[in-house]
Amino acid sequence: MTKKPPFIAGNWKMHMTISQAVALVLKVKDLIRGVGNVEIAIAPPFTALYHINYLLAESSIRLCGQDVFWEKNGAYTGAISPEMLKDVGCQYVIIGHSERRQYFNETDEIVNKKVLTSLKEGLKPILCVGESLEQREDGKTIQIVRRQVIEGLNNISPGQMQDVVIAYEPVWAIGTGRTAKPEQAEEVHNSIRELLYETFNLDSVKETRIIYGGSVKSNNIDSLMAQPNIDGALVGGASLSAEEFSRIVKFEKIQANGNRQ
Repeated sequence: MTKKPPFIAGNWKMHMTISQAVALVLKVKDLIRGVGNVEIAIAPPFTALYHINYLLAESSIRLCGQDVFWEKNGAYTGAISPEMLKDVGCQYVIIGHSERRQYFNETDEIVNKKVLTSLKEGLKPILCVGESLEQREDGKTIQIVRRQVIEGLNNISPGQMQDVVIAYEPVWAIGTGRTAKPEQAEEVHNSIRELLYETFNLDSVKETRIIYGGSVKSNNIDSLMAQPNIDGALVGGASLSAEEFSRIVKFEKIQANGNRQ
């Protein structure tokens, strides 16, 4: 089984009007033209998805939703279903982001329901996990992250794992300018990969990508991507700059001996 290419996704969060989103996408498309061997996705706000989908029609960039509800339809004012995201062109959806957990009180159970429904409806979930600063200082990082992964993937079949992306995002590094040291991130990524091997069969998780998020920028992407178990990045603020995001997409793979690929 051939390993999937690295995965770089830009999460625009609650930024960008439609006109701003269109201008940004056009610039990103121009700057990354010709880039290969990396899968790229962007997650604009819901209001811009329809317009951005048309701009990506002849592009290799995937469209991603920032959140999703777990029902196909119904009386759920303000919610967006997997069917709606697919209808507007989304292939991926971010689930369980720390901001959803913090501001909207999303639990591991809610996250799991969203993951299950998304997979059932043909969307590929980007499952976000990560610890707070207090939890890291208490030495509970691996414990917290492993619990979130286990509960987030509850009732997921081995065959579905090829469509799942796991994003490790230490809460203390999101939007703070602080980034986990590459070695710190690698330790957690390695633990997640070991957990996947323990939980699912080897073949089912070979293509499961584990990406890093948390103040990813052009000046740290190379060292992060040099780690053996970091398969890409979920980029926040830096994805709002076409120049920054395109440089991240064009990361240089640094080998252990210091040479670049």
